[in-house]
Amino acid sequence: MTTSRPSAGPATSPQLKSVSLREQAREAVRTRIVLGQIEPGQVESVINVAATLGVSVTPVREAIMDLANLGMVEIIRNRGFRVPVLTEHDLDEIFHIRTMLEVPAMAELVKVLDGAPVPEFRKLAGQLTDAAREGDLISFLDLDRQFHLGLLELLGNRRLVAMVGQLRDQARMRGLQKLADQGELTQSGEEHIALVDAIESGDGELAADLMRKHLAHSRGIWAGRAEADS
Repeated sequence: MTTSRPSAGPATSPQLKSVSLREQAREAVRTRIVLGQIEPGQVESVINVAATLGVSVTPVREAIMDLANLGMVEIIRNRGFRVPVLTEHDLDEIFHIRTMLEVPAMAELVKVLDGAPVPEFRKLAGQLTDAAREGDLISFLDLDRQFHLGLLELLGNRRLVAMVGQLRDQARMRGLQKLADQGELTQSGEEHIALVDAIESGDGELAADLMRKHLAHSRGIWAGRAEADS
């Protein structure tokens, strides 16, 4: 133990900083894509994005490569990148698959937890509800992602988490600010709180049903409209 500590400090510090910058660039571009701040179908320059973010080109270029591997962007050689245009059918496919994955996962999670409290997720649900109420869309997206993927991580299935994360990344939000102004995002936040209640009560059937209804609502939110129960 005494030999590993001195050698690890100086060697890892610059690397961690470099990785952190790449990750920050990736998350910043991811958020801009999901919120529709980067127009789908138009070729975007890596240099312009780097200037907007106030960083050098290298971490942004690396971040774009990461996002291309996730299917969020298409690399246009010698020109930059492009965000694919999604159709209503594309969104239907994405949320159909998410429903197939996440609804039974909630029933399984309730069995695994067996009524154990999940205070970290209750806190996340409260925070994202507050963000929705305040119209803080960037925080809302980040907290919503932490909540959904974090619950799935409790099952210990890394591939499930990766698949759902990629499906989330492939969707887009249109008219999100309008829905926030109408209070629709606040309702979405409250649905997270109800899901935590069901999980902690040990009711797997209710948790699965709440997730199904939440995803039905989310399908509309991601398309910029309110969506009725399905």
